[in-house]
Amino acid sequence: MDSFYTADELQSLGLKAYGENVKISRKASLYGAGNIEIGHDVRIDDFCILSGKIKLCHYIHIAAQSLLFGGNTGVTMENFSGLSSRCAIYAESDDYSGNFLSNAACPAQYRSIQQGKVLIGQYAIIGSGVTVLPGVNIAEGAAIGAMSLVLRDAPPWTINAGIPCRVIKARSKKAIELGQTVLQHLTGEH
Repeated sequence: MDSFYTADELQSLGLKAYGENVKISRKASLYGAGNIEIGHDVRIDDFCILSGKIKLCHYIHIAAQSLLFGGNTGVTMENFSGLSSRCAIYAESDDYSGNFLSNAACPAQYRSIQQGKVLIGQYAIIGSGVTVLPGVNIAEGAAIGAMSLVLRDAPPWTINAGIPCRVIKARSKKAIELGQTVLQHLTGEH
């Protein structure tokens, strides 16, 4: 048996939308599938959790044990972006000040949820074990090094790392040329 859902099984998941060549592991968990949009050529590996409002564009890979919590605010991953294993992306989080209760089992009136859409731009790459908190924009071409904690936006075409994450150096833009070649083949243009 294939470890990815068949076309018929994908249809039965109730996704908001999905494209061609979508591979979702049978061991991944999707919560609120009606809020999840998936483009063409997307692969989601074993033990990933996708929950809430999520938009995955084209040519995206989400490696094993990664978590995307979009809540009502949303997580968007643009073309050619990817998550290495064990990443955690949060569009919503509890308030840790101690002024409120802080877990999903508590009544909503006693909690304070911090919210902010997360955008992972085209050609962005997120290394293993990275945590991204609400409201962060990882700009086009930004790379985030393994085990980083991303509290603030990552500028375009930079390499970033650390706790908290900060710019280390510039990143090559060669990926743009390669991506345009792939998209031309997809549309049949030469």
